[in-house]
Amino acid sequence: MMAQYLEIKSANADCLLFYRMGDFYELFFADAEAASRVLGIALTKRGRHQGEEIPMCGVPIHASDQYLERLIRAGHRVAICEQLEDPAEAKKYVDREWDPSRVAERYEWLFRYDVTQVTI
Repeated sequence: MMAQYLEIKSANADCLLFYRMGDFYELFFADAEAASRVLGIALTKRGRHQGEEIPMCGVPIHASDQYLERLIRAGHRVAICEQLEDPAEAKKYVDREWDPSRVAERYEWLFRYDVTQVTI
């Protein structure tokens, strides 16, 4: 799971990565530290990577819109990685993707915050 996360994160290095795990979006490493500060949520740990504990925090899917809005208003860019299959049915790893068009459909309201203000 962490190898998959790191691969997706490397393709979206300039964003906080909301990584779907069941009923939560989870964030790891520096993303988790930044999000926990902005959102005022608990920073926990999940396993180890290269001998160091991995910082982690998460938000429930059903409340994700309010957390995304707060992160974006605080100046962060966010990439959303969705699960494509049920973890119970996955052979080895759950298939995930970062697809901007799928994200745009579900989170269309977010894009109103990504507009450059112009004064005429």
